[in-house]
Amino acid sequence: MSPNSHNSQGSRNLPEFKSGPLFTGAALVGAGAMVALVGLAVGGSHLLSATRRWIQAMEVPPSEVARLKWVQARTAATAGTAAWQHGVSADVNS
Repeated sequence: MSPNSHNSQGSRNLPEFKSGPLFTGAALVGAGAMVALVGLAVGGSHLLSATRRWIQAMEVPPSEVARLKWVQARTAATAGTAAWQHGVSADVNS
């Protein structure tokens, strides 16, 4: 067996690819990705506008609710700290 016949036999074991179907597949994948991106943009913009309308329709905006809850939490923490430091006991008989 000559070295040349071994190389030609080895190259026959590799698959043959045609460029046409590969390019078509790549184009379809690219087109699908573009359609998916457009779908994400349309859905995302609708979600954003619906959320804005929902927030605008609220009687108390979320930023105000968050500010009020922060004040409540800070007041409760201050009261708890003062009670712990000054030894104020809870009224168990009521």
